[in-house]
Amino acid sequence: MNWPSVGVVIPTRNRPELVRRSIAAVREQRYPGELKVIVVYDQTEPDYLLACTEDVPVLVLTNWRSAGLAGARNTGVLALDTELVAFCDDDDQWVPDKLRRQVAALLAEPDAEFATCAIEVEFEGRTTPRLAGRSRVTVEDLARSRMAMLHSSSFLIRREALAEDAVGLVAEDAPGSQNEDWDLLLRAARRAPIVHLDEPLVRVLWGRSSHYAYEYATKISSLRWMMQRHPEISGCRPGAARVYGQLACWSAATGNRSQAWQFSKEAVRANWKEPRTAIALAAMTGAVKVENVLSALHKRGRGI
Repeated sequence: MNWPSVGVVIPTRNRPELVRRSIAAVREQRYPGELKVIVVYDQTEPDYLLACTEDVPVLVLTNWRSAGLAGARNTGVLALDTELVAFCDDDDQWVPDKLRRQVAALLAEPDAEFATCAIEVEFEGRTTPRLAGRSRVTVEDLARSRMAMLHSSSFLIRREALAEDAVGLVAEDAPGSQNEDWDLLLRAARRAPIVHLDEPLVRVLWGRSSHYAYEYATKISSLRWMMQRHPEISGCRPGAARVYGQLACWSAATGNRSQAWQFSKEAVRANWKEPRTAIALAAMTGAVKVENVLSALHKRGRGI
C-alpha cells in the first residue's frame, strides 16, 4: 500500500507539559508513511527546543494569522506540503495505531475528503468512551447534534480539500475560536459524508485545563454565530432545540435570567422534550448551579 504523507498540526498555548505529551504520542505512531509535526504557538513565546529533524520531524512556529485556535491551526495547515492534514490539541493523546487505521479508512473511500474517529474522555482520572454508532456522518446528523465524539483531535483531512474553492480553512471569525470544529465538519459534510472510524483512538482531556471551560459569554456568541452560518441547524427542530437549550444554560450561568428565559421558550417551541431547558430553568431558580451540572456530566464523558 502506498501510504500518503501526513502532517499533524498541534496548536498550543501555555501548556508545556501537556504539549510534550501530545507530541510524543504523535511521534510514536505506527504509521508506515511519511509523518511530520508542526507545533504552532499562539499568543505565547515558542519553545524551539521542541523542534527536531530525526525520525518524525517537528517544526515549531508562531501563529502569524488571527490570534486564537483557528488562526493557529491555519498557520500549521499553510506550512504543510503533505497529502493529508491531521489535527491534535495540545492536551490530547493518540493511541499508537490511530493514524494508520484512520488513513486506511479514509483511503477505502476514494471520494471521501474528511475522516474522524471516536474518542475516550478523561476527566478527574476517569475515562469514558464516546462512540457515534455509525461509520458515515452527514449534514443532517451534524445539524441534529454536535456529535462530541467527532473531536477536532480526530480530524484527518485531504489537504487539497482545505483550499478556498473546497471546504476551506478553519473559520477564524468564529467567536473565541469556539465551535470552529463543528463549523468545519458541517462544511465538509456538505461536500461528502464524513468517514468515521467508531473506535476510541484519541484520549481527550476534559476539565479546568481547557481554555474555554467556563467562558459562557463566548459560548453564547459562538452558538449564535453557528445558527446564523448554518441554516441546517435551525431547520432541524431537535437540533435547534439543543442549541437554544445550551444558550439558555449559558445565559443562566452568567446570571442573565431574561435572556435565559427567552432561549428556554425557543427551545420548548422547537422540541418540548429538550432536557437542557430543564437544566436552564433549574439554574434560573437557583435550584442548581450550571457548573455542578457540568461537573456531573463530565464524569460520564458528556457535556451540556
